[in-house]
Amino acid sequence: MDKSEQTRSARAHILVIGTVGAADVMASLREVWERLAGQEFQFAEMVVREDAADLPPGLRATEAGHRLDLFVLCVKGDRLTEANSVLTELHNKYREPPQLLAVDNVDDQGLHGLLQMGSSDFIVAPFRTCDLLPRLRRLRRDLSDGHAGATELKLKLGLGQLIGESPELMAAIRQISKFASCDATVLLNGETGTGKEMFARAIHYLSPRAANPFIPVNCGAIPAELVENELFGHEPGAFTGAAAATRGLIAEAEGGTLFLDEIDTLPLQTQVKLLRFLQDYSYRPLGARKLCGANIRIIAASNAKLENAMRAGRFRADLLYRINALSLTLPPLRERRQDIPLLARHFAAECARGMKLPAKEISPAALRKLMSYYWPGNVRELQNIIQRAMVLVEDNVIRPMDIALPGQAKLMEAESFKTLKARVVEDFERSYLQELLAEHDGNITRAARAADKNRRALWELLRKHQIHLALTEPERNPHLDKPRLH
Repeated sequence: MDKSEQTRSARAHILVIGTVGAADVMASLREVWERLAGQEFQFAEMVVREDAADLPPGLRATEAGHRLDLFVLCVKGDRLTEANSVLTELHNKYREPPQLLAVDNVDDQGLHGLLQMGSSDFIVAPFRTCDLLPRLRRLRRDLSDGHAGATELKLKLGLGQLIGESPELMAAIRQISKFASCDATVLLNGETGTGKEMFARAIHYLSPRAANPFIPVNCGAIPAELVENELFGHEPGAFTGAAAATRGLIAEAEGGTLFLDEIDTLPLQTQVKLLRFLQDYSYRPLGARKLCGANIRIIAASNAKLENAMRAGRFRADLLYRINALSLTLPPLRERRQDIPLLARHFAAECARGMKLPAKEISPAALRKLMSYYWPGNVRELQNIIQRAMVLVEDNVIRPMDIALPGQAKLMEAESFKTLKARVVEDFERSYLQELLAEHDGNITRAARAADKNRRALWELLRKHQIHLALTEPERNPHLDKPRLH
């Protein structure tokens, strides 16, 4: 490959989309991007209507067959409804591509509504090269940083709806492809609301069984006397009222995966029969004389510690050993607090779209309140809290008093004031520092200035919370006797 070909392959391919009525915005922006086209960027353009029906399924590929790196959306300031429609469609089809909004004029409330839909940045007319070029370079750089890597990994594994970039969450996600490559039984551990069924589905749909059924069953929702019938099915006359044969869930999952959620709630008698089934995957429906064979995979989940249930005599040890061939513990929300702002904003935007509500901003103080909470209900509880605020708050900003945390009173009773205060302060400091560094790309000088602290004090806080970051050489301070972090 010669040098010119290498240059073309290294270009960022950008699609400029003009919404209805934004032809003059696009024309004005074109005068700027034509000066940038060449070694760094390759531009293409299209126009869509109000209903975004013009967005083709293959929008990710240009005429030359290149993958599109960036979307730039041209917006008329007085036609935000149409722009919202297009941006929503982009979000639905392509999850979260880096997006730049180019607008002729817009007020703060309207612009905030657009940014809440997933846009990364914006530029306001009159357009200038010195404004557009650094934004495009930053967006392009973001494609290869940790955020883009985390997003790409989650999309690849079918976990686009699993929001978060914390190391704890990403470590769990990376196990999925390994579990999917084999057919061993899996046990997913985690508190209520941590996403166990979502992980189970990802394992199934990445496995060779993906073309066959994924059958979820909540063992705790089935009456104890009906569990065996639900799992194994029955023949006519097996019991009073059994006029016809009924296939059980095992038969329904043939060739695929049976997900047994809350497996700790199974009665001991059913545990014995499930254990017998797992030995050779054969079973006898109620009232049947012949054994049936099954070709399924079992994924089990529990929000309780099965070892404790085993010691208490509520769960069989041999069944635990059988289902625990592969195990994965999903982190609770309090152990990945840096994901809370991402989740909160995602749920707010999702609620605004789904319920046709005005977009609302979550104030920094409200985010701090969310990050200081213990979250016994995890992600599901956070979603409910945000949904309640979106429905009840009439203003366009959600403030701390709008965040109702029903479990906080109980939590404060269980812990002394001193203990609770220390924990909340520690969690807040760590989350604040992580967000501060992210905002300033790891630049300690700028971060310290924004926090109104000197660099030495900020270093000490980073050391206290064991926060590591990659720094460029100029950021090192030899007088602190601090090794370069990486």
